[in-house]
Amino acid sequence: MARRKRTSGAEDVMDLVARMPWWAGIALAGASYLLFHWLATRPQSVITSSRVLAGNFQWIMVSSVSLVLQYVAPALCLVGAFMSLVRRSKREALAANVTGSSSAHSLDGMSWREFEMLVGEAFRLQGYEVRERGGAQPDGGVDLVLRKGNETFLVQCKQWKAFKVGVDVVRELYGVMAAEGAAGGFVVTSGRFTDDAVAFASGRNVRLVDGSKLFGLLKQAGAARADRAPGSSQPARSATPVAPAAAVSCPKCSAPMVKRTARKGTQAGAEFWGCSTFPACRGTR
Repeated sequence: MARRKRTSGAEDVMDLVARMPWWAGIALAGASYLLFHWLATRPQSVITSSRVLAGNFQWIMVSSVSLVLQYVAPALCLVGAFMSLVRRSKREALAANVTGSSSAHSLDGMSWREFEMLVGEAFRLQGYEVRERGGAQPDGGVDLVLRKGNETFLVQCKQWKAFKVGVDVVRELYGVMAAEGAAGGFVVTSGRFTDDAVAFASGRNVRLVDGSKLFGLLKQAGAARADRAPGSSQPARSATPVAPAAAVSCPKCSAPMVKRTARKGTQAGAEFWGCSTFPACRGTR
């Protein structure tokens, strides 16, 4: 993805808090106020000589700075919590817009930032804890860090529609995975991958997710979440985990497949595997 612009310290704090759940930002605001208020009002020794002044100079400086930080730090945390809430709403809106579409072409008009947010939401719907990596520093080939249980997965997002993602991108992520001891990784693009990239990923713990697969995963996860919603009369369906493991793939487009029940015809009531991108693809097993 694009290199993030240089930011100030206050912006970095707000961005860091914005990557947390909004309620965590509010809790951090309260905790920071209590900490800096205590430091600002901590009883000081009576200054009776230059020696006493020199011995307490450090605490005097801490107290003076805390007088300001007891208000500034909570304010930054609250702004970050609000940003987190806004980002969450935007992610959900992006996911809803894609899942409400009939094809993966809905991914084409997004900016790289929107695409990254959408990919993060797709993994959240799969049960991963998602942390964005970025800020003022280069991302090191990683846009998202996922956690599930004790395992860590790294994600590189590529909003490339004009050309295919090559093997160099996959190699870069694989190298970072080895350096950081990640259990697996994902390269996600709105387009396609070259044959060399597919060959390199084959047999390694790197999963390549192209536009059609991402669309199918969002559709499947969105349907599962709707089934789990209060008042739903449909039984809950678990979404296929987005993990480097074997899965049923569509024979036509290679997107993940979901188990469905036939409603019409001579096979009514029987279960079968259908493409998750239906009706864009009508592949079955």
